[in-house]
Amino acid sequence: MKHKNLILLSPLALLLIGCDAKKSAIDNDTEAKKEMIDDRKDAVDSAAKNAKEQTETNAEIDKSRIEANRDSMKAQLDADKKKADAKADLEKAKVDANEP
Repeated sequence: MKHKNLILLSPLALLLIGCDAKKSAIDNDTEAKKEMIDDRKDAVDSAAKNAKEQTETNAEIDKSRIEANRDSMKAQLDADKKKADAKADLEKAKVDANEP
């Protein structure tokens, strides 16, 4: 009788072992997918960080260009102002030279 019970339980044991193996494979596949998703998330975070840093760098460059352009324009305007003063002084000198 013991052998008969053992023979009947053997296929059941094999079936349970097979199910556990399938479940384990499913769990492993799920974990691999989760890791791949986490890797993608990390890549997205890294790309966003790099894009943000590049944008900030570009903004600094643009600010520097704007400030340089402002300084250049102010220098040109100061030069134009001095030129106008010099012209006025010349005109006054001409008037003074023509006065009796």
